[in-house]
Amino acid sequence: MVNRIYAVVMASVAAVGVVGCASTGENGPSARGPSAHGDAEAAIAQTLDARHAAAANGDGPTYFGLMTEDAVFLGTDATERWPSTEFRAFAEPYFDGEEAWTYTPTERWIETTTLDRGMVWFDELLHNDKYGTSRGAGVVVHENGRWKIAAYSLSFPIPN
Repeated sequence: MVNRIYAVVMASVAAVGVVGCASTGENGPSARGPSAHGDAEAAIAQTLDARHAAAANGDGPTYFGLMTEDAVFLGTDATERWPSTEFRAFAEPYFDGEEAWTYTPTERWIETTTLDRGMVWFDELLHNDKYGTSRGAGVVVHENGRWKIAAYSLSFPIPN
């Protein structure tokens, strides 16, 4: 399952550059397609925002609860490919304080062309006071009536 999710993430991230995306930047979610798509975009944005808020507030149960059991987190270091259980074991100590880490979304694109399959991909630009601009990209799946993160990749864009 983890290999399938990884393949979906890589294909999805590549497709984001090819397919038009819905933006949820400073002006909020864009109106696009049937209302089901708009409703899904809003719910997915809420999931992503809740995860960022949980990290900023040191709320581990919420943060990890927004991931699927078989999720994968790809960190910024080439060695960081974490299945969810390993990522949780690594990251939980960071949640012992008032804050784990704070990444604030500045722009977000949510692609809903696969909504009918219960899977949506996204990417977002983030700001961190220490590291500056970073990018998060991933896949969310609709699981038990909720959108959950199945894969997330955090990277640092390199200007070219």
